Amino acid sequence: MIRHGLSLGMERSDGDFYLTVKIIGKLIHEDYESLNPFVDAAIAGITEPHIRALIDMRELVGWEWHAAWDDLKFGLKHGKEFTKVAVLAHDKWMEKAAKVSSWFMPGEIKYFEDEREAVNWLHAD
Repeated sequence: MIRHGLSLGMERSDGDFYLTVKIIGKLIHEDYESLNPFVDAAIAGITEPHIRALIDMRELVGWEWHAAWDDLKFGLKHGKEFTKVAVLAHDKWMEKAAKVSSWFMPGEIKYFEDEREAVNWLHAD
């Protein structure tokens, strides 16, 4: 049996948001059907939200093509709202993917293998 799951969390401090996403198994289209309304509801009514995100991909085993397309659409819709994104993983190819992603997003994206370092970086100004 292959494990699958998407865990979402959001904390708010005025117009600043801290999003946590943990991906287990394969990222699928249905995961974005959960993520999109979650983020939309959290930032509703905020004219200029600032989102700092911790994306835990340590248990990611791949993703569907449809989910890759969903990721692109999500980035186009919300990309300007993300000021910092910490990608937490153990695969060096994800470090390269984080660098490529940073070309398309105005906020900072940084790869980490240590969760404490990732969280400290997110909370630093």
